[in-house]
Amino acid sequence: MIIMINGAFGAGKTTIANELLSKLDNSMIFDPENVGYMVREILPDEIKKAESKSGDFQHYELWRILTVETALKLKKKYGKNLIVPMTIRVPEYFTYILNGFKDIDEHTFHFCLQASRETIFARLRKRGEEEGNWCFQQTEKCLNAFAEYHFGDYIDTENAGIDTVVTVIMDKLKNLEHIKFC
Repeated sequence: MIIMINGAFGAGKTTIANELLSKLDNSMIFDPENVGYMVREILPDEIKKAESKSGDFQHYELWRILTVETALKLKKKYGKNLIVPMTIRVPEYFTYILNGFKDIDEHTFHFCLQASRETIFARLRKRGEEEGNWCFQQTEKCLNAFAEYHFGDYIDTENAGIDTVVTVIMDKLKNLEHIKFC
Protein backbone atom coordinates (compact mmCIF):
# COMPACT_ATOMS: atom_id res chain seq x y z
CA MET A 1 0.00 0.00 0.00
CA ILE A 2 1.10 3.57 -0.69
CA ILE A 3 -0.47 6.43 1.26
CA MET A 4 0.17 9.91 -0.10
CA ILE A 5 -0.34 12.71 2.43
CA ASN A 6 -0.54 16.03 0.58
CA GLY A 7 -1.21 19.58 1.71
CA ALA A 8 0.35 23.00 2.03
CA PHE A 9 3.40 23.45 4.21
CA GLY A 10 1.99 23.56 7.74
CA ALA A 11 -1.11 21.46 7.00
CA GLY A 12 0.18 18.59 9.16
CA LYS A 13 1.62 16.11 6.64
CA THR A 14 4.73 15.08 8.56
CA THR A 15 2.89 14.87 11.88
CA ILE A 16 0.15 12.70 10.37
CA ALA A 17 2.66 10.55 8.48
CA ASN A 18 4.61 9.84 11.67
CA GLU A 19 1.44 8.97 13.56
CA LEU A 20 0.32 6.64 10.75
CA LEU A 21 3.73 4.99 10.88
CA SER A 22 3.11 4.06 14.50
CA LYS A 23 -0.28 2.54 13.64
CA LEU A 24 0.38 0.63 10.40
CA ASP A 25 2.38 -2.57 10.52
CA ASN A 26 5.13 -3.10 7.95
CA SER A 27 5.35 0.57 6.98
CA MET A 28 8.00 3.18 6.35
CA ILE A 29 8.04 6.88 5.50
CA PHE A 30 9.33 7.90 2.07
CA ASP A 31 9.72 11.67 1.76
CA PRO A 32 10.26 12.72 -1.88
CA GLU A 33 11.72 16.00 -0.63
CA ASN A 34 14.95 14.06 -0.03
CA VAL A 35 14.95 13.02 -3.70
CA GLY A 36 14.46 16.67 -4.62
CA TYR A 37 17.42 17.79 -2.54
CA MET A 38 19.60 15.17 -4.20
CA VAL A 39 18.49 16.12 -7.71
CA ARG A 40 19.05 19.82 -6.99
CA GLU A 41 22.63 19.03 -5.89
CA ILE A 42 23.36 16.88 -8.94
CA LEU A 43 21.94 18.91 -11.82
CA PRO A 44 24.17 21.52 -13.44
CA ASP A 45 23.01 25.12 -13.12
CA GLU A 46 22.00 25.44 -16.78
CA ILE A 47 19.55 22.53 -16.46
CA LYS A 48 18.20 23.79 -13.15
CA LYS A 49 17.60 27.24 -14.64
CA ALA A 50 15.99 25.81 -17.78
CA GLU A 51 13.62 23.51 -15.90
CA SER A 52 12.85 25.56 -12.78
CA LYS A 53 13.40 29.30 -12.71
CA SER A 54 11.95 29.38 -9.17
CA GLY A 55 14.30 26.68 -7.87
CA ASP A 56 11.37 24.40 -6.96
CA PHE A 57 12.72 20.90 -7.54
CA GLN A 58 9.25 19.60 -8.39
CA HIS A 59 9.64 21.29 -11.79
CA TYR A 60 12.60 19.03 -12.55
CA GLU A 61 11.36 16.14 -14.63
CA LEU A 62 14.05 13.96 -13.07
CA TRP A 63 12.55 14.57 -9.60
CA ARG A 64 9.19 13.18 -10.70
CA ILE A 65 10.79 10.20 -12.42
CA LEU A 66 13.04 9.40 -9.46
CA THR A 67 10.21 9.84 -6.95
CA VAL A 68 8.27 7.06 -8.67
CA GLU A 69 11.37 4.93 -9.28
CA THR A 70 12.50 5.26 -5.66
CA ALA A 71 9.06 4.20 -4.44
CA LEU A 72 9.24 1.18 -6.76
CA LYS A 73 12.69 0.19 -5.49
CA LEU A 74 11.65 0.65 -1.84
CA LYS A 75 8.57 -1.52 -2.35
CA LYS A 76 10.51 -4.24 -4.19
CA LYS A 77 13.48 -4.31 -1.83
CA TYR A 78 11.71 -3.99 1.52
CA GLY A 79 8.08 -4.93 0.80
CA LYS A 80 6.77 -2.27 3.17
CA ASN A 81 3.80 0.04 2.94
CA LEU A 82 4.95 3.53 2.00
CA ILE A 83 3.68 6.64 3.75
CA VAL A 84 4.54 9.59 1.52
CA PRO A 85 4.21 13.12 2.93
CA MET A 86 4.61 15.70 0.16
CA THR A 87 3.32 19.07 -0.92
CA ILE A 88 2.38 18.71 -4.55
CA ARG A 89 0.09 21.27 -6.14
CA VAL A 90 0.73 21.09 -9.90
CA PRO A 91 -2.00 18.82 -11.31
CA GLU A 92 0.21 17.27 -14.02
CA TYR A 93 2.94 16.39 -11.52
CA PHE A 94 0.37 15.04 -9.08
CA THR A 95 -1.21 12.86 -11.80
CA TYR A 96 2.18 11.56 -12.94
CA ILE A 97 3.23 10.54 -9.42
CA LEU A 98 -0.18 9.19 -8.39
CA ASN A 99 -0.43 7.06 -11.54
CA GLY A 100 3.18 5.92 -11.11
CA PHE A 101 2.43 4.86 -7.54
CA LYS A 102 -0.73 3.07 -8.67
CA ASP A 103 1.35 1.13 -11.21
CA ILE A 104 3.57 0.03 -8.32
CA ASP A 105 0.72 -0.80 -5.93
CA GLU A 106 -2.97 -0.78 -6.81
CA HIS A 107 -3.66 0.05 -3.16
CA THR A 108 -2.49 3.65 -3.47
CA PHE A 109 -4.40 6.33 -1.61
CA HIS A 110 -4.12 10.09 -1.59
CA PHE A 111 -5.28 12.39 1.17
CA CYS A 112 -5.03 16.16 0.93
CA LEU A 113 -4.90 17.93 4.29
CA GLN A 114 -6.49 21.36 4.38
CA ALA A 115 -6.58 24.32 6.72
CA SER A 116 -7.13 28.05 6.37
CA ARG A 117 -4.35 30.41 5.40
CA GLU A 118 -4.35 31.86 8.92
CA THR A 119 -4.06 28.44 10.56
CA ILE A 120 -1.28 27.38 8.20
CA PHE A 121 0.64 30.59 8.90
CA ALA A 122 0.22 30.10 12.66
CA ARG A 123 1.49 26.52 12.39
CA LEU A 124 4.48 27.62 10.30
CA ARG A 125 5.38 30.27 12.88
CA LYS A 126 4.97 27.74 15.71
CA ARG A 127 7.42 25.34 14.08
CA GLY A 128 9.96 28.16 13.74
CA GLU A 129 9.65 29.07 10.07
CA GLU A 130 10.84 32.57 9.24
CA GLU A 131 8.00 34.87 8.17
CA GLY A 132 7.90 35.17 4.39
CA ASN A 133 10.17 32.18 3.64
CA TRP A 134 9.54 29.50 0.99
CA CYS A 135 6.83 27.76 3.03
CA PHE A 136 4.87 30.97 3.52
CA GLN A 137 5.29 31.88 -0.16
CA GLN A 138 3.75 28.57 -1.27
CA THR A 139 0.61 28.77 0.87
CA GLU A 140 -1.62 30.74 -1.52
CA LYS A 141 -0.45 28.68 -4.51
CA CYS A 142 -1.32 25.47 -2.68
CA LEU A 143 -4.67 26.65 -1.38
CA ASN A 144 -5.67 27.90 -4.84
CA ALA A 145 -4.59 24.69 -6.56
CA PHE A 146 -6.35 22.48 -4.02
CA ALA A 147 -9.54 24.52 -4.50
CA GLU A 148 -9.36 24.55 -8.30
CA TYR A 149 -8.31 20.96 -9.04
CA HIS A 150 -9.28 17.60 -7.54
CA PHE A 151 -6.56 16.21 -5.27
CA GLY A 152 -8.20 13.07 -3.88
CA ASP A 153 -9.80 12.81 -0.45
CA TYR A 154 -9.70 16.14 1.35
CA ILE A 155 -9.40 16.17 5.13
CA ASP A 156 -10.02 19.39 7.05
CA THR A 157 -7.36 19.82 9.74
CA GLU A 158 -8.48 23.30 10.76
CA ASN A 159 -9.98 22.30 14.11
CA ALA A 160 -9.14 18.60 14.06
CA GLY A 161 -6.49 17.08 16.30
CA ILE A 162 -3.91 14.59 15.12
CA ASP A 163 -5.91 11.62 16.43
CA THR A 164 -9.03 12.74 14.57
CA VAL A 165 -7.21 13.11 11.25
CA VAL A 166 -5.46 9.76 11.66
CA THR A 167 -8.78 8.11 12.55
CA VAL A 168 -10.36 9.47 9.37
CA ILE A 169 -7.52 8.01 7.29
CA MET A 170 -7.49 4.70 9.15
CA ASP A 171 -11.26 4.33 8.73
CA LYS A 172 -10.84 4.71 4.97
CA LEU A 173 -8.13 2.05 4.98
CA LYS A 174 -9.95 -0.47 7.22
CA ASN A 175 -11.97 -1.76 4.28
CA LEU A 176 -8.79 -3.35 2.95
CA GLU A 177 -8.49 -6.84 4.36
CA HIS A 178 -4.72 -7.15 3.92
CA ILE A 179 -3.91 -4.13 6.08
CA LYS A 180 -2.62 -4.88 9.58
CA PHE A 181 -2.79 -2.26 12.29
CA CYS A 182 -0.47 -2.02 15.30
